[in-house]
Amino acid sequence: MKKAIPFLALALLVVACNNSKEKSNQSKEQMSDTENLLFSESTLAYGAPDFSKIKDEDFKPAMLEGIEQQKKAVEAIANSEEEPTFDNTVLALEKSGELLKRSSQIFYALAASNTNETLQAVEEEMAPKLAAQNDMIYLNENLFKRFKTLYDKNESLSLDAESLKLLENYYEDFEIAGANLSSEDKEKLKEYNEKIATLTTKFGKTLLDANNAGAVTFTNKEDLIGVDEDFLKSKESKDGKGWTIPLQNTTQQPLLQSMENRASREKLYMAAWNRADQGANDTREIIKELVEVRAQKAKLLGFKNYAEWSLQKTMAKTPENVNKFFSGLIPTATAKAQAESDEIQKMIKSKGQDFTLEPWDWNYYAEMVRKEKYDLDENQIKPYFELNNVLEKGVFYAANKLYGITYKERKDIPTYQEDVKVYELFEENGDQLGLFYTDYFARPSKSGGAWMDNFVTQSKLYNKKPVIYNVLNIPKPVGNEPALLTYDEVSTMFHEFGHALHGFFANQQYPSLSGTAVARDFVEFPSQFNENWALYPDVLKNYAIHYKTGEQIPQELIDKIKNSSTFNQGYSLTENLAGSNLDMQWHTISADKKIEDVNAFEKEALNRTKLDVLHAVPPRYRSTYFSHIFAGGYAAGYYSYSWTEMLHHDAYNWFETHGGLTRENGQRFRDMVLSRGNTLNLEKMYKDWRGSDPKIEPMLKARGLK
Repeated sequence: MKKAIPFLALALLVVACNNSKEKSNQSKEQMSDTENLLFSESTLAYGAPDFSKIKDEDFKPAMLEGIEQQKKAVEAIANSEEEPTFDNTVLALEKSGELLKRSSQIFYALAASNTNETLQAVEEEMAPKLAAQNDMIYLNENLFKRFKTLYDKNESLSLDAESLKLLENYYEDFEIAGANLSSEDKEKLKEYNEKIATLTTKFGKTLLDANNAGAVTFTNKEDLIGVDEDFLKSKESKDGKGWTIPLQNTTQQPLLQSMENRASREKLYMAAWNRADQGANDTREIIKELVEVRAQKAKLLGFKNYAEWSLQKTMAKTPENVNKFFSGLIPTATAKAQAESDEIQKMIKSKGQDFTLEPWDWNYYAEMVRKEKYDLDENQIKPYFELNNVLEKGVFYAANKLYGITYKERKDIPTYQEDVKVYELFEENGDQLGLFYTDYFARPSKSGGAWMDNFVTQSKLYNKKPVIYNVLNIPKPVGNEPALLTYDEVSTMFHEFGHALHGFFANQQYPSLSGTAVARDFVEFPSQFNENWALYPDVLKNYAIHYKTGEQIPQELIDKIKNSSTFNQGYSLTENLAGSNLDMQWHTISADKKIEDVNAFEKEALNRTKLDVLHAVPPRYRSTYFSHIFAGGYAAGYYSYSWTEMLHHDAYNWFETHGGLTRENGQRFRDMVLSRGNTLNLEKMYKDWRGSDPKIEPMLKARGLK
């Protein structure tokens, strides 16, 4: 997942994770600028944040001052009596708000990955202020007039291609954000935007609390038969009288694959399913209000629904195109899932059991089916997937073979948490590429899921190289025990580094167009594409080394992994399509429709799209804990994972037919795709590299659906 904090974007997407109403200490807020490192650029390598000196109390005053500085800069541009030029208007706006951008990038990184009450309070307070800041720019009538003047005569400006793209990008953002509205409607829109920012922040905070409160404690070890002993050690309570299992943000929970006790499986599953629709951490009222305000905003802007407004600058363009894309996948996916369900039901019966398959049974018995069909057990492969080997001998190794980059660990760069590591990356010729932070272990202060973002964004304008971080939620082992990964966790590590490569290879003049600043339904393409190298023979053999014996993974086991690669794909695609369709259903609600019952709407939405035909295949996310769309900037955009899946399989098909993992292929992909940021039409960019439009057949083949 790519988390972004766009400060001059078409809509401010506050990456909300956790908030609180606790007030910050006023005396600390009033510290002098010289005591607050955020007021000036870091002196560390690459301008990396100096976490050894940055304090939680620094963020609010820095962000508030950043807001004021940018307001003054914008007012000066908008009210200038000079004729508008690219330099005094477009470039001037691009350069505004440096303090705000710098402090906010660092702040939201911590708010998502290592929050506390101080940061939560600041986040809650700043959300509406940042939304208002966005409106201050994009609803400024004088500023828009200057951009319109330049846009209308852009052919006579003699701009280079990237500068022209920057002008066009800003102008489109002004129009999409509501610059053509009347003064009265602009004020109404500002109210909506402030409310949306507040609600998304509240949803993120409530969900974090729900995830933490929903953790399940077992006091009888008999209830946990089948669960890995090393994992249990890490979850044992301090008094030694129980084991507390934290919840992942998804519906299905990893331990359901190994739990032998059916009652325990149901208990864990239902805790996940119900985590945010009851008690103090109920998100349903937030959802109802949020989707209503989004629908009202869309209507005010002249659109039938929020999705129609939101998709304007995407590859899909319209909700109808998204639904058309899904209509071809749903019957195929559900039919495959039904066949898988039948196999699992037979397995249940063969074990002498007499019950109907339920969601909490699926992974446990599916694993039995996999063992029987492919002779593959997840526990067979985990010893070969030690975290550091996967990263350094897998993820970095593949990047070296494709792009020539090398690395070294930097222990002199301060981090924000003891488990975070920093690596410096280099070009093939030894030139510096950037800094890469890894934050892989789960903790209560971290949001669920996995994501990438920047501490420092690449731009030639400021002569900056990227400083990028990846965040995962892998259970931390006890003591000096190694962290052994599931294959899903391995794939996620490759995925997030794919986002990182997109950011590292950025080669733009302007930060607004740099790296991952692309449409939501394109940004997941480089990350999903990078997952392909996890199972590539040369890469797999290099990192899949048994943590005890040092032996390379045997070919027999590799063959089993590959042979089982299409296993359970009907389930996987169906749960993702269910989540994507829920998202689209929530955001195609018209402004005159009021939702009374979140759970009833969810049920009807799945029924309407025929994604409820299999009771045992629930959506990957229920609405109540769907942080992507209600807190994380993917509203009307979760479909992008399936959309870009089509792109990444089509792209990998090109690699397979052109020699696979080679420097030549990697360099071509870097030059024509990964380095281009948002400087080109994305459809054209892809077609120029691929030689044709993307085809869906490779995706269906990879999932065993063709």
